[in-house]
Amino acid sequence: MASQKTYRIIFWITTIFIFLMEGLMPALTSQTELAKEGIKHLGYPMYFGNALVIFKVLGVLVLIIPQIPKRLKEWAYAGFTFDFIFASISHFVVDGIGFEGFLPIIILGILMMSYFSFHKLK
Repeated sequence: MASQKTYRIIFWITTIFIFLMEGLMPALTSQTELAKEGIKHLGYPMYFGNALVIFKVLGVLVLIIPQIPKRLKEWAYAGFTFDFIFASISHFVVDGIGFEGFLPIIILGILMMSYFSFHKLK
């Protein structure tokens, strides 16, 4: 049986990874031509990419700030889960079976590690 310290370490490592990949990176790169082309390539309107970045940044802040109520954290975890599932579906449909479609599933696995360790700490 893992200790509270182990769960705390797993939680923070996985949550910081999600913070960097889904909050900081999109916030810094969302207005680049590559990001805009990615949204266009998948068939989404440009405003969708902007809205997605706003919700991702808000979501990672909810996950990483300890004082945020548990109920809001649950919503953030659910939102990211839907985001990763639909990102995979979008890539599989547009690009076929490839790494682009599996990457969101891999990140979903990391998110689930954060989620389960979060619940072990509460």
